This record gives sequence, structure tokens and C-alpha cells, in this order.
Amino acid sequence: MAKRPSTRSTANDPAAAPAEPKPKRVRARATPAAARETASEDGPSLDDIRLRAYERYLERGGNHGQHFDDWLEAEKELRNKK
Repeated sequence: MAKRPSTRSTANDPAAAPAEPKPKRVRARATPAAARETASEDGPSLDDIRLRAYERYLERGGNHGQHFDDWLEAEKELRNKK
């Protein structure tokens, strides 16, 4: 039976090229223009909902933990308004 060739470590091999680091993947953030495009024509834009949810947050005194409720209520308010 033949021997399997040993794997050499390139860490100690001066002839081996240094490994290049992988580029970091960056997730693209939605721009205001892209946010407006994602809203349907008959509904409020994401920017409008975001602003109203923030206003609700401030109206509550800035207490944390209800951001999802703020978003849903802001969306509901704006849909009923139009």
C-alpha cells in the first residue's frame, strides 16, 4: 500500500505567497430614494412611516421596547389618513 503524501503547512514555507484576506461583505442600506420606491402608490412611503413611528416614540417620552408597536400604529395611521 502506498503512502499518502503529507500535507505541508504553508505557514513556515517562505516561498508560499501570503494569503489574501477575504473582502468583507457589506449589506447595502436603503437610501431614501429606494425607500420611496418600495412603497406602493396607494400606501405611505417607508420614510413617512419611519418618521411617524419616531414621532410616536417621542410622544411616549422616548421609552424603549415598543418600536414594533410604534411602527405598526404609524403605518395604520398613515394608511387611514390617505
